[in-house]
Amino acid sequence: MKFYPLAKPYITAKDKASVLEVLNTNYLSLGPKLSEFEKKFAKKLGVKYACAVSSGTAGLHLSMLAVGIGAGDEIITTPFSFVASANSILCVGAKPVFVDINPLTYNLDPAKIKEKITSLPADRRKKLKAILVVHIFGQCCDMGAIQRLASKYKLLIIEDACESIGAAYKGKLAGTFGQAGVFAFYPNKQMTTGEGGMIVTNSKKIYEICNSLKNQGRAKNDQWLNHKSLGYNYRLDEMSAALGISQLEKLDFMIRKRRQIAAWYNEILKPYDDIVQSPMTAAVNTHSWFLYVIKIKNKKIDRDLLIANLKKAGVSSKQYLPSIHLFDFYKKLFGYKKGDFPVSENVSGHSLALPIYLGLTRRDCEYIIHKLIAEINNLNDAG
Repeated sequence: MKFYPLAKPYITAKDKASVLEVLNTNYLSLGPKLSEFEKKFAKKLGVKYACAVSSGTAGLHLSMLAVGIGAGDEIITTPFSFVASANSILCVGAKPVFVDINPLTYNLDPAKIKEKITSLPADRRKKLKAILVVHIFGQCCDMGAIQRLASKYKLLIIEDACESIGAAYKGKLAGTFGQAGVFAFYPNKQMTTGEGGMIVTNSKKIYEICNSLKNQGRAKNDQWLNHKSLGYNYRLDEMSAALGISQLEKLDFMIRKRRQIAAWYNEILKPYDDIVQSPMTAAVNTHSWFLYVIKIKNKKIDRDLLIANLKKAGVSSKQYLPSIHLFDFYKKLFGYKKGDFPVSENVSGHSLALPIYLGLTRRDCEYIIHKLIAEINNLNDAG
């Protein structure tokens, strides 16, 4: 029986040769490939600066520090995300202020952001420093509305674009709206460096702070082993940078292929819209499809049992995503409980991601969807 994993990196002979080329040099870290990757990435995004780091999480952490977020500050963000987004706020001593999501796009709901801001007492509102937007699954947030709110209430914007390289809102790329944008290159992403991430910004100051902090706080052009501030080892190595350069060259091709797979899924699922809610792409958005996440409409279906049954049929699927506020340590820290963010909780409880990676054919997509519908019907009958 053929097995369909949830994700699979697209690695070519050129990718492998690029890494091998570095291994045959004396530069395995802090070499020329790093700066080349950064410059090419900045050009691709249309920004002035790009700072390569060891992960998207590292990029979020440094971005928080670089824009001056710290103890006592409060940051508006989403509970429906990979936990690293909210954790990056905690890592600098600030507090995440969760706001519920749009029930169709699963991104932050601007109306809920405004509602949260205006409901806070004056002393709490003064603590608000920024909005950490998370462009979920490859789709941009409603950045027009969010930028207007940020401007009105004098808030910074940091973009977690770790899932959304190549996505756009009204033609403008994810990661280029705020003071800083962060990308990740884990193997399941649209492009990969194994591990790794990138911070992009048009601010020279933010870039220089990030560049220093990722290298143990060493200042620009400073002497070896002379460090001006407390920093971290968040560097990206030369092998990863070389792979990143090679992957970046075919990023548009890889995203086009992912869009084709998503289009096949959408078409095949059309007769089943009474059973499954397909992903919704806002009219102003261009999707880059990190994941293809569907929602089961019958709330009585045991989603986790569905995932287990699909695995037996050769189809990997997974919950995306748990609601962060219901993790034990968030409940302990802030007293969150079920019902605090009902839209996020509803999506978390009834959604699952289907396989999406280069190499899937239309026939593969048909098999996956037919197994999905069959297993849902089996659970309906059993229930």
